[in-house]
Amino acid sequence: MDQKWVVIQRNPRAGSGRRGARLREFVRELKACGFTPRLFSDRARLDERLQQPEFRDNLVCLVAAGGDGTISDLVNRHHDLPLAVLPLGTENLLARHLKIPCSGKAVAEMIAAGCTRQLDLGCIGEMRFVQMVSVGFDADVIHRLHAERSGTIGKLSYFQPIWQSLRKYGYPELRLTIDEKPQPLTGRLLVIANLPEYAFHLPVVRSACGDDGQLDVRLFKRGSAFQMIRYVGNVLLRRHEWLADVTAVRGSRFRIESDVPAPIQIDGDPAGWTPVEIKVLPGELKVFVPAEGSAS
Repeated sequence: MDQKWVVIQRNPRAGSGRRGARLREFVRELKACGFTPRLFSDRARLDERLQQPEFRDNLVCLVAAGGDGTISDLVNRHHDLPLAVLPLGTENLLARHLKIPCSGKAVAEMIAAGCTRQLDLGCIGEMRFVQMVSVGFDADVIHRLHAERSGTIGKLSYFQPIWQSLRKYGYPELRLTIDEKPQPLTGRLLVIANLPEYAFHLPVVRSACGDDGQLDVRLFKRGSAFQMIRYVGNVLLRRHEWLADVTAVRGSRFRIESDVPAPIQIDGDPAGWTPVEIKVLPGELKVFVPAEGSAS
């Protein structure tokens, strides 16, 4: 009888404490459900194993056992394979959107139930993203955070780079062309979202839907430390989309240019500088989700 393989890419920081206990529970429950789990923290070894036809042919799914960074890494290397998520990260934005419980037992049972959903992905060159891309102040914070990181990133890690960006970022004008329309839109901060979840639970793009073949845009027109604080305050109050200097549009292909290179981030990781072209890849990601009526 052929084995049913479940491959787990583990974030190396998930091996101890509550995260480690959740991972061990997950492995036990996979075995109880009749699967053969294989755990990898070495990306090269995982990729080598997936090149073996007899292994790949009996693969049920890849599991991102970590946070949104682990998901992004797997999606960019193996977007053609089904994905499941064991949320062990700081934000767990995709898991939150899909209502995936922080429980090894529940995620193993979710895989056994076999309920999946097709999600769109966004694309910048060869890089794919699940959640969103931003250009401007928000991305400058991410660039500073990763340039200075020396270990695990937690929510407190963001305060120093936020303060530095408020003091130093220059807010170059961004020109956004949508679906090759001739007249670009302009602004100082740009968010293009595939899903509505955002860091720190900020409701920046509530209308985003991950399976409609479109990406949703919020373009913030003004640029200064005062304006960024003003925008965040309005986002928290859920009234930023009523502001005259915030534009909400949708599309499937985008080009972003600026006279001075502006920083870009995708799903919480630095992604270079403008100019950049972005497009949606409809239904490219197959992901396991809780069955309707299951506990979350």
